[in-house]
Amino acid sequence: MAPPQGSRAPLEFGGPLGAAALMLLLPVTMFHLLLVARSGPARLLGPPPYLPGLEELWSPWALLLCLTWLGLQAALYLLPARKVAEGQELKDKSRLRYPINGFQALVLTALLVALGVSAGLPLSALPEMLLPLAFAATLTAFIFSLLLYLKALVAPASALAPGGNSGNLIYDFFLGRELNPRICSFDFKYFCELRPGLIGWVLINLALLMQEAELRGSPSLAMWLVNGFQLLYVADALWYEEAVLTTMDIIHDGFGFMLAFGDLAWVPFTYSLQAQFLLYHPQPLGWPLASFICLINAVGYYIFRGANSQKNTFRKNPSDPRVADLETISTATGRRLLVSGWWGMVRHPNYLGDLIMALAWSLPCGVFHLLPYFYFLYFTALLVHREDRDERQCLQKYGLAWHEYCRRVPYRIVPYVY
Repeated sequence: MAPPQGSRAPLEFGGPLGAAALMLLLPVTMFHLLLVARSGPARLLGPPPYLPGLEELWSPWALLLCLTWLGLQAALYLLPARKVAEGQELKDKSRLRYPINGFQALVLTALLVALGVSAGLPLSALPEMLLPLAFAATLTAFIFSLLLYLKALVAPASALAPGGNSGNLIYDFFLGRELNPRICSFDFKYFCELRPGLIGWVLINLALLMQEAELRGSPSLAMWLVNGFQLLYVADALWYEEAVLTTMDIIHDGFGFMLAFGDLAWVPFTYSLQAQFLLYHPQPLGWPLASFICLINAVGYYIFRGANSQKNTFRKNPSDPRVADLETISTATGRRLLVSGWWGMVRHPNYLGDLIMALAWSLPCGVFHLLPYFYFLYFTALLVHREDRDERQCLQKYGLAWHEYCRRVPYRIVPYVY
């Protein structure tokens, strides 16, 4: 067991007490959303219509379906990749290799689902199983996190995450002790980051659309918009899968309950909230307003994709003609910070695009319920917190160069606001 590093890595998320609270609060919030989405009042801040018993939450079939889904995505992960990319340099100066085949997994999953539906697979029955499926995913995340924690106890010190090795069991279980837990070439964190949760999210959306078609004769325009917007978002993430290798989740955070629960349970069952709401609370939506909402989503996507592509191009090759003329600041690490283009507008323009898209996903649900806007509110809080973590890490890493960057680019996410 490697020695604790708590004295060198400041505790985040409120330390052990905050970690324990989040491990309770996150699953409770997820089940609350699932319950109120199907209730008549659909009040985000009100009590749930009822408290489900264990007999309604536990289903061996749901657990089997959850494990089968993970097994399918793991099998697709192991298929030959169109490309193999190297990650960031680790403490021991090595670089891990990652298969870039997430979009391939999405397409193959779509083909398998289409074949299943044509053969009589009752996909439209999936929405009735959301509660037991969410319970099975939560149980899987807890057990998986425990196994990851035990595996990390015998990992070498060079394999541990910067912040998940405090010596406190609860905190390290939540944040994750090992940075890149693997068995042979199968990287658990990288696998979970985009595949089972994101692809599961669009599958749940599709099932909700199909059930609405059965109930009302055809899917509503609002349901089509939500499905289309969110499918674009997931397809984009998987098409540009290599970009995840430079994110905070991969290069800084260990793999513990925080990411395991987020990837396997929180994403598919809470990010599909707008589609869940529309199934039980249909909203009239005309083409003029729908066109305006599409424009909002397009603007958000344009900012999001433009900023991320510019950053990734610059990181790969600063001499690329697309970024060679951008103004930069040199740092003591040898890297340069962009201070023009998208990254000269605000420090996190990709977050700005993300938030605009999140708003567009909620608008088809109308403006008379707060519940569909939960994702927008939650994501705003998440990105502000994430941006604050990133600021502190960049200050520690780049020092005076980061101070100069902040002086040149004063706004963090929203120009002239924040």
